[in-house]
Amino acid sequence: MISINNLSVQFGGESLFDHVSFIINDKDRMGLVGKNGAGKSTLLKIISGIQKADEGDVIFPDNYSVGYLPQEMETMSERSVMEETMNAFSEVVKLETLIAGYEKQIGEREDYESDSYHKLIRHHSDALDRYHLIGGQAIHVNIEKVLLGLGFEREEFTRQMTTFSSGWQMRVEIAKILLQQHDVILLDEPTNHLDIDSIQWLEEFLDSYKGAVVLVSHDRAFLDNVTKRTIEISLGKIYDYKANYSEYVLMREDRMESQLATHNNQQRQIRQIERFVERFRSKATKAKQVQSRIKLLEKIDLVEVDMVDESGIRFRFPDAPHSGKIILEGINLCKDYPQKRVLNDLNFSIIKNDRVAFVGKNGEGKTTLSKLINRQVDYTGELKYGHNVVIGYYAQNQSDYLDPEKTVFKTIDDIAVGDIRTRIKGILGGFLFSGDDIEKKVKVLSGGEKSRLSLAKLLLTPANLLILDEPTNHLDMRSKDVLKSALLQYNGTLIIVSHDRDFLQGLTNRVFEFKRGVVREYIGDIYDFLEQRRIQSLKELEVSQRKIASQADAEPVSQNKINWEKRKENEKEIRKIKSQVTRSESDIDRIEAELKTREAMLATPEKYQQQIQDGSLYKEYEDLKRVLEREMKRWEELNYELEILGEA
Repeated sequence: MISINNLSVQFGGESLFDHVSFIINDKDRMGLVGKNGAGKSTLLKIISGIQKADEGDVIFPDNYSVGYLPQEMETMSERSVMEETMNAFSEVVKLETLIAGYEKQIGEREDYESDSYHKLIRHHSDALDRYHLIGGQAIHVNIEKVLLGLGFEREEFTRQMTTFSSGWQMRVEIAKILLQQHDVILLDEPTNHLDIDSIQWLEEFLDSYKGAVVLVSHDRAFLDNVTKRTIEISLGKIYDYKANYSEYVLMREDRMESQLATHNNQQRQIRQIERFVERFRSKATKAKQVQSRIKLLEKIDLVEVDMVDESGIRFRFPDAPHSGKIILEGINLCKDYPQKRVLNDLNFSIIKNDRVAFVGKNGEGKTTLSKLINRQVDYTGELKYGHNVVIGYYAQNQSDYLDPEKTVFKTIDDIAVGDIRTRIKGILGGFLFSGDDIEKKVKVLSGGEKSRLSLAKLLLTPANLLILDEPTNHLDMRSKDVLKSALLQYNGTLIIVSHDRDFLQGLTNRVFEFKRGVVREYIGDIYDFLEQRRIQSLKELEVSQRKIASQADAEPVSQNKINWEKRKENEKEIRKIKSQVTRSESDIDRIEAELKTREAMLATPEKYQQQIQDGSLYKEYEDLKRVLEREMKRWEELNYELEILGEA
């Protein structure tokens, strides 16, 4: 258990934290939320010991271990992926070297009766005992499991770290932290470096992690699937909710409404008392009553309303210029890099008003195809553009395209034309740049500010094909919601590369999955794609099981091995679904408990007149019933899958 006591931090003359206190329990699954700049990353750094608070302290139990993953870090290792991951286990590596040395000496010795030989045997035995005590024999197996889960292929384990992108190198850092089995792990935006498959694997890993987990993430789906507690940081204060992110949002609204109602009632009471005092202050016959009410006023503990910081970007994309029906057509597209072919004979077409999501592991060609469409890379094959196609492009590293020496205002002014130039300050204000902010140089901006400035640039040239590569990186929840709303209203064609499932939900009507040079198309949004792929995986498992069974007669000698492989694959899928069933049952229990609470409230209308009169209580009750019905249906489907697998 970690105790954070009266923490205060001043930043730029303002309070980032003002005497905040809370506890991180041993098995907590906690999400830290708040707008960019609220202090989430700073709080993680203070807990990890990297940064000191101005006041207050962080108290740990004895021999407590903390693992910390920053948002970004320089990785300069010359080792291979496996060697760098093993570097997290210095004692295991040292013991393996020691044991290998002892065994080499033992093999070369023949003085079996000498004291030095027996001493060598004892050293070897002690080293082996220690190696097994700290689980050294399982390290290699666990490393392989985690690296595969995070998206590496086995043949990549021996590749040098320097041959990978910074995102893939960060995956190795994630692996090291997960494998070290700390008492608490602090993860700052871990999903920035992962694809959807790896994020889902990480969710399952963290679900069974033995220690506490504290997350900063702008991925709503990830937070909902991992966390059970939410700490909101807002205007120097913290608010603690025993709920995941989506539940926290509803609970926060309830708290605000209740607080505001109590505040309004109190203010009404204060005004009544003040009117009485003013009216009868000069009357001797009322002097005693007046004094009584004055004392009452002094004793009132004022209810403060915690206002949510509502500042956020606001904008909409300009209307898309008219275009032909066919926007893009790719014919036998290929793209080779020295290491591998990322696109292999790709054929596709995108028609007007299509909304396409590019998904898949990092390095599989999503960004390459985006750049190819934007005429930034060469290729073989043919790419046909439709009539009057105008492209608006947002690169994953869009901030690299900004001139660091220009000011925010100059960045926009240099490309603005016509009457837009008279509205530059208004446009920048919509992206939270106001006052002196517009005179800041780009080089001093944060990652989130650079992302907002890059989005502002997109508005200056109307486009009928928007290509957005990871546009939500560095954006907070509110900014992501505003961007999603703007994209839903956009009347052109959209291609979007993202691993954020919540952001993609309902935004696209087609999904292109990139895998080993091939692109497979799915109809629907991201959750339709995930469901279709899950069903395909089950079918592939069933086909695989039939294939193994059919080979049994032809290869009787290897029957035990075949049965073992079949059982292993089956058990893996069963474990995965059982975990989902357990989570679903927990959700059902929680929803049913909330329903009982609402039913009790409806049964005592005299206590909840306001909520009953405005209909909010009935709405909550009906919404919960619908959520329960959906969850029960999901639970039944999961159990049906378990029955099928149990019979296999």
